[in-house]
Amino acid sequence: MIDEKILLTPGHTACAGCGEALAARLVIDAAGPNTIVVTNTGCLEVFSSTYPYSSWRVPFIHSLFENAAAVASGIESALNYLGKTDINIIAQAGDGGFGDIGLQAFSGLWERGHNVLSICYDNEAYMNTGIQRSGTSPTGANTGTSPVGKLSYGNPTWKKNLLEIALAHRCSYVATASISYPVDLQNKVKKALKIKGAKFIHILVPCPLGWGYEPYLSVKIAELAVETGLWPLVEYENGELKKVRKIKNIKPIEEYLSLQKRTQHLLLEENRHVLEIWKDFIKRNIEKYQLLETS
Repeated sequence: MIDEKILLTPGHTACAGCGEALAARLVIDAAGPNTIVVTNTGCLEVFSSTYPYSSWRVPFIHSLFENAAAVASGIESALNYLGKTDINIIAQAGDGGFGDIGLQAFSGLWERGHNVLSICYDNEAYMNTGIQRSGTSPTGANTGTSPVGKLSYGNPTWKKNLLEIALAHRCSYVATASISYPVDLQNKVKKALKIKGAKFIHILVPCPLGWGYEPYLSVKIAELAVETGLWPLVEYENGELKKVRKIKNIKPIEEYLSLQKRTQHLLLEENRHVLEIWKDFIKRNIEKYQLLETS
């Protein structure tokens, strides 16, 4: 017997330790049954809705890789026409379907101000099709299309800043979240859905397969991303920074990198210049968001 309150049920085919599966369940359980979900092609769609089965206990629409936001925009407009304005609408995708292939449609949704919550589940590569690098893959990451070797230290580009892109669109609510802080994540989903207009939550979701670690480490790795200052937990309302999760003691980024096969090579002396790029990025985060807790 499945608990009626669980809206993303067990029995799907996600990998053990999948950060995206955990995040999606936290999101939909927070949103509640009065919700319509549109999901781009990607890991989440594949493992949760393989025909003729579905793990979703809410109306769920699988769109093409590029157009979850366009479909969600149409749903919101149709419901408005029918006078049904009390239904939650979520448009969601992985980082490839959100930040690369689907960015144009999400940009349109944000620019038009549709009352839709957009969610990016960011595992930092195209995990469903071969672990190819995406626009949100970090510098130096070992991926299927940026392999580490004698002539390469891994991915040569830095993460696309989806948070800043959403802020540039003047979204009503913009936030980051992590599976390692489930209450914070669910509170942000609930808060976003109460605010009218376009909303965006960017969730870091570690991937055991693509990142190269044992499945039981997913939550620990997500927590380290926050505690090193790499993934600040912040929220904005109407472009104004409202809340930042402070850190008492910033942990060394080496602790985070050492747990993942995709980044362990960055700890070698010959790749120190890449490690410094990570440290500079973290330093900017600490300064920008005043991350250090002061007593």
